[in-house]
Amino acid sequence: MRKSFNVNGPCYPDENYMVNLDERMRKIKKLVDNRKYFVINRARQYGKTTTLWALRQYLKEEYTVLSTNFQRMSSAVFHDEHIFSREFANMIVRMIKNEKQEITGFAKEDVQAIEEKAADHAMNLADLFYLLSNLCATSQKPVVLIIDEVDSASNNQVFLDFLGLLRGYYLDRKQAAIFHSVILAGVYDVKNLKQKLHPDEVQRYNSPWNIAADFDVDMSFSVKDIEGMLSDYESDHQTGMNIERTAEEIYGYTSGYPYLVSRICMLLDEQIAGNAGFEAGNCIWSETGIVEAVKILLNESNTLFDDMRKQITGYPELKKMLYAILFYGQSFAYNPDNYVIDIGKMFGFLKESNGQVIVANRIFETRIYNLFLSEELVEDKSYRAASEIKNQFIQEGHLNMDVVMAKFMQHFTDVYADSSDTFREENGRRLFLLYLKPIINGKGNYYIEAQTRNQRRTDVVIDYLGQQQVVEMKIWRGEEYNRRGEEQLFDYLEYYHLDKGYLLSFNFNKKKKAGMKEIWYKGKRILEVVV
Repeated sequence: MRKSFNVNGPCYPDENYMVNLDERMRKIKKLVDNRKYFVINRARQYGKTTTLWALRQYLKEEYTVLSTNFQRMSSAVFHDEHIFSREFANMIVRMIKNEKQEITGFAKEDVQAIEEKAADHAMNLADLFYLLSNLCATSQKPVVLIIDEVDSASNNQVFLDFLGLLRGYYLDRKQAAIFHSVILAGVYDVKNLKQKLHPDEVQRYNSPWNIAADFDVDMSFSVKDIEGMLSDYESDHQTGMNIERTAEEIYGYTSGYPYLVSRICMLLDEQIAGNAGFEAGNCIWSETGIVEAVKILLNESNTLFDDMRKQITGYPELKKMLYAILFYGQSFAYNPDNYVIDIGKMFGFLKESNGQVIVANRIFETRIYNLFLSEELVEDKSYRAASEIKNQFIQEGHLNMDVVMAKFMQHFTDVYADSSDTFREENGRRLFLLYLKPIINGKGNYYIEAQTRNQRRTDVVIDYLGQQQVVEMKIWRGEEYNRRGEEQLFDYLEYYHLDKGYLLSFNFNKKKKAGMKEIWYKGKRILEVVV
């Protein structure tokens, strides 16, 4: 059977190319060995289900593992204690009697008692836990309970009562047997489940799951992780790729977000391969091939991006923070107690870097830029202006950035010269991106260098049909600051092996001179544009 990259459901080592999970398994097993109850809460499609499947295999020699998924229950189950108790009991019995993987080591009379009680419509949570305690007491091995997709139980009191009883038995485990370890998995941490129950009240953090141990295992993919996955692929296909460089390039776009890493690899293997210019393996698995895969990824509809749009729309304060970071260059000190930051980090959109909050990866950043810009396209003058003359910017299949910069300078001067300084300063980079959008749409992408994005400076890297252009946008702060901008742009041109770059300055000095000039700086050509 030919192995493949997979982004739908769990990955299996004999079927899919995947990173080595052994070190993660060792770290998680330490928590289990120490009888910890904990939550694996990570963003959508972050490898939780794959990790839980691998963990079951890793633990089965020493533990009896009961693993279930709350998505197997209908939403109606979670609204009635008696229905939930019976359904959970039946689920336990089905797991134990599963024909494909029967679980042994339990006393038959204890399993039978659960099965019989599940037929009783009066069964409640107290009955359920009494029977579960008996089951754990007579088990030949310590019992580990794993519940995936606990998000399915949100917005109801029954699940919180279930957690409360787990907590009570955990605290009294010296007197009454119960699960050796309990692992819950989902996007929301249990404290956020409590918040969702009372959306109109003051946010509260008194979840019954305050016994949970911290789960600090890094589930993102490092460059070395990606190298291992690519090495496995290379041994099967002999593409001749530079594994280390390819892994670094993929990581540069994804910051190791598991779905994004696997999706880029899948696109390279299944859609890029064989296209014009990508017949040879080392051409597919190259910087140019990855740029092409990223372009496809950014323009496709998938469950991850659909969820991103839904969550950003559903949390106005999070949307406001993201907008301020991306378009105004505003910085926010990282504070895990800030509700908005906590939510953004939980969804995987934000992360901490050097004490500041930043967007989690380059793919998300560009997709969120596109989301915000799309909300303004129809009414925006910059977008319409570029759309009307977009054919002027492409010459023999190449993007002529000189023309782009000249036309934007003319447009900005004509349309926004009389606007307030505050409007122009806050919206300058947004207007440039809106102007750029219809020009490269469908054949190119842009992304922002996160380390340069602030209120004074932003570097934009534009990929158009495999060719890169670098534009530094900044607020004019005098000649000395402008010279530093030239030096910074030079460094980027060196990094991208380019001979020419662009410096776009938004000058709000009353005596300013708008215009363009080309200079040479340390052997590099820089087109400076002042608006």
